[in-house]
Amino acid sequence: MNIERFRAELETRLLIEKEYLVQELSSIEDDREKLELLGKFNEKYKALIKRIAQEDGIDLDASYQDKSDALYTENLSNVQIILGKTMNIYDRLADELYAEINHQ
Repeated sequence: MNIERFRAELETRLLIEKEYLVQELSSIEDDREKLELLGKFNEKYKALIKRIAQEDGIDLDASYQDKSDALYTENLSNVQIILGKTMNIYDRLADELYAEINHQ
């Protein structure tokens, strides 16, 4: 598994999803519904990880096998490595979405 390529693809797709949600903001009046977009964004993140893994033939439950990676350990699964390497992307984009919500 090429984690850097996976990470770049996830970032691109997640950015697009964030932009769709920002566009959706303009049609939402209720503040609570606006905040629910953050939960929707979280679901998009998890779904994109599954979709990209499926497209790349990656078994998310399998043990991570890249011994050249500093995070390698036989006890971590592919999904755990992916989450560890991509959570900062999710956090940054979720913060940007939250800022957009507060400006609307």
